[in-house]
Amino acid sequence: FGRIAATNALSDIYAMGGRPLFVLNLVSFPRRLLGEGILETILRGGGEVAHEAGVPTLGGHSIDDAEPKYGLVAVGEVHPRRVVTNSAARPGDVLVLTKPIGSGVVATALKAGKAPRDVIDHAVAVMATLNRGASEAMVKTGVHAATDVTGFGLLGHLHRMLVASGVAAHLRSETVPVLYGARELAGAGLVAGGTKRNLTDLAEHVDFASSVDDTTRTLLGDAQTSGGLLIAVPGDRVATLLRELVGKAPVAAVIGSVLAGQPGRISVE
Repeated sequence: FGRIAATNALSDIYAMGGRPLFVLNLVSFPRRLLGEGILETILRGGGEVAHEAGVPTLGGHSIDDAEPKYGLVAVGEVHPRRVVTNSAARPGDVLVLTKPIGSGVVATALKAGKAPRDVIDHAVAVMATLNRGASEAMVKTGVHAATDVTGFGLLGHLHRMLVASGVAAHLRSETVPVLYGARELAGAGLVAGGTKRNLTDLAEHVDFASSVDDTTRTLLGDAQTSGGLLIAVPGDRVATLLRELVGKAPVAAVIGSVLAGQPGRISVE
């Protein structure tokens, strides 16, 4: 829990091509359980990720709350002329994804007691992987736009990028990487409420080919936790980016392209 939360918090800085400087812990936790060692374990996990990212934890804030919550205030820096935003994708750009999707399905199955141990372990390992290496690769390559993929799912975050950039996109669903075991769990109906809301909100903006099955549609809208970077890279730099991502990200998948068209429109085949 601590490792995933910290990785997720740092992701926003990495998505903009920045470098984190320090973090602060934010904790809500039931006072009656302070003697159980649970909070210490959560904070240790977050601290390990901060150490991995090379940044100090400069204190934080805590409150007594019945429901445990943990996250970080992550402060970083980037040169103003080198900020990577989600609003500069251009027609002809290629879309590259750096982590497989499906963590929302796995988390839902875990809460229902229906997620196999190996599926959980794989999903946790991916969610706890920093986007630092992927960020370094995209900055070195020179890309047009990027965003991290979290609660709005792959389709939701892509839609936001396209609207901000004034462009459309085409996705090839068969090339989108999926976490081990997630497709089977999604097919069994283990779908988060957030995912269902994502797909409802996007219904007017996404055109699915008839060949795209319901499970694939669900996964494309799956509400992620600590997902990868979705990068819009010029076509003539794709090969360079893919080379730079080797060993720096869980995956480096070319999943589609940016097109001229109605801003925010996504076609999926």
